Amino acid sequence: MSWQAQLVLVLTAFVTMLFVLRLVRRRELRAKYSLLWLVTGAAFFVLALIPGLLDWVADRLGVGYAPAILFGIAIVFLLLVLVHLSWELTRLEDRTRALAEDLALMRSDADRDDV
Repeated sequence: MSWQAQLVLVLTAFVTMLFVLRLVRRRELRAKYSLLWLVTGAAFFVLALIPGLLDWVADRLGVGYAPAILFGIAIVFLLLVLVHLSWELTRLEDRTRALAEDLALMRSDADRDDV
C-alpha cells in the first residue's frame, strides 16, 4: 500500500470516528449504535497503520487477492446492520401499535366519563 493510500485511510478513519463522537455528543446518535461505527473506524485505522496486515490475513485464509477480504467483510457487515435495523424497526412498530391501542382505550374511557 502506498503512503498516499495509507494517509487517506488514516484520515478517513479518524474523521469518521470524530464525526460519530460528535453525533453522540449532540445526542443525534445513540451510544449503542456508535460502538459499531467506532469499532469499524478503529479497524480501518489499524489496517492503515499496519499495511502488511491485510496481506497476512489473506495468506492465512488462502485468498489470492487481499482486497477481496475487505469486500467480503463489508458485505457481511452490511447484512448484519440490515438485520439489526429490521429487528429494531419491527420492535418499534410493535411498541407504536401497543401505544396507539393504549391511547385509544384511554380516550374511550375519557369519552365515557365525560358523558
